[in-house]
Amino acid sequence: MAEKGDQLDRETFSCSICLDLLKDPVAIPCGHSYCMSCIKNFWDEEDEKKIHTCPQCRQTFTPRPVLGKNTMLAALVEQLKKTGLQAAPADHYYAGPEDVACDFCTGKKLKAFKSCLNCPASYCEKHLQPHYDVAPFKKHKLVEPSKTLEEKICSRHDEVMKIFCRTDQQIICSLCFMDEHKGHDTVSVAAERTERQRELETSRQNIQQRIQDREKDVKLLQKEVEAVGRSADKAVEDSEKIFTQLIRLIQKRSSDVKQQIRSQQETEVSRVKELQEKLQQEITELKRKDAELKQLSHTEDHNQFLHNYPSLSQLSEPTDSSSIDVRPLRYFEDVTAAVSELRDKLQDILTEKWTDISLTVTEVDVLLSQPEPKTRAGLLKYSCEITLDPNTANTWLLLSERNRKATNISKEQSYSSHPDRFTGCWQVLSNDSLTGRCYWEVELSGIGVYVAVAYKNISRVGYSNECRFGGPQSSRVGVYLDHTAGILSFYSVSETMTLLHRVQTTFTQPLYAGVRLIGAGTTAEFCKVK
Repeated sequence: MAEKGDQLDRETFSCSICLDLLKDPVAIPCGHSYCMSCIKNFWDEEDEKKIHTCPQCRQTFTPRPVLGKNTMLAALVEQLKKTGLQAAPADHYYAGPEDVACDFCTGKKLKAFKSCLNCPASYCEKHLQPHYDVAPFKKHKLVEPSKTLEEKICSRHDEVMKIFCRTDQQIICSLCFMDEHKGHDTVSVAAERTERQRELETSRQNIQQRIQDREKDVKLLQKEVEAVGRSADKAVEDSEKIFTQLIRLIQKRSSDVKQQIRSQQETEVSRVKELQEKLQQEITELKRKDAELKQLSHTEDHNQFLHNYPSLSQLSEPTDSSSIDVRPLRYFEDVTAAVSELRDKLQDILTEKWTDISLTVTEVDVLLSQPEPKTRAGLLKYSCEITLDPNTANTWLLLSERNRKATNISKEQSYSSHPDRFTGCWQVLSNDSLTGRCYWEVELSGIGVYVAVAYKNISRVGYSNECRFGGPQSSRVGVYLDHTAGILSFYSVSETMTLLHRVQTTFTQPLYAGVRLIGAGTTAEFCKVK
């Protein structure tokens, strides 16, 4: 009861705003008292409303009351401080639903400051004081406030569990250690914590390293996003320019055809009109002659008739009208047919090339290139059929098996001249370009057969290093290309796959498969693999 009375006194002399003992106490017209600074700050915030209230009873005052220090109350508070009266705890010192409450507080409980494993109980700062002052309590084990103290006490022996059994991976008390855990590998809980703490730190270091690695990856991917954006923007811009050039070219050709048609129309119309004028003049002349002859026919004087007839009966040479044809008028229909044929060819070309363009766009694969397959079965998923381009074959090479096989023969072939043909090196390239991910195999026979890939602009003339293919040799060579990732790998194919050579680079153009056959009778056949 005395404690409750003390609590009441604390509340009586405490400011309801700051919850501390009154400082420079003032009483406002309704009778409630506050610290002078607290009520001033409170009313300062209400100045805009022009009405000032009591924080407790909400009575309003207009105008703002003038404050004066309550000297009697101030003296009383000072006297009470000297006798040991403490301020009422602020609300944030009381235990809430989520807090550990002091087990020894009555009424409204304060937050626990420590928990004791030996008692076991939780204490606020006031009730914890004996653990610092009384000798037997000083040996007790204090820990951070815990709601689960019972979990730290052995349910069988009612003792604090301070031992960790590594054999059974559980925390035990000293009596358990002497009983069912006798002979087990045991250490103190503190020692096990130290060991696990080291493991924890190692795990954290690993996690932090992984975080750093992932952050680097994120930054790298962000750079890729920006690079993709720049590349896409440039591709769109360049494509628009190219299509604009095509449109302008077609418009120019359209204008040229129109101008040519009109020019030819003008020429032909001029020729027709010239003939028209000659014919019209002849008609006029004939009509005049006809009138004179008619008049002569009515002459009664025979002598005059015979005298004038010879001169009037003579006619001028008629205008040549053999160029006039009565066939149906189809002067420019052939032009329309020719333009239509051009349109159809352009449409076919655009349709064919659009497929290539669309495939090229869809092959853009920034994210997460597939890892290079490690088995032949994995490589075969990307298999493609390679055929050789006869226009690139050296004249000493014979193509067969529907242009999948090349053979070096001792007789020169009568191939037609072509700018793509290798004139010095005994080499040949594939028909189609290679992009994306693809895999092919080549069966080799003889000594001096090389498998390679090359850009289309490789030099075709002479024997220099700029012309010659070079690559790993084996009876069967598998080639894996990931054009986007810049990976080119050569394998020796048998019962197992043996990596012969691997290149990691950046490919700037589509690639073409190729072979070089040095010795007579050597062959290279691009296999059909499944």
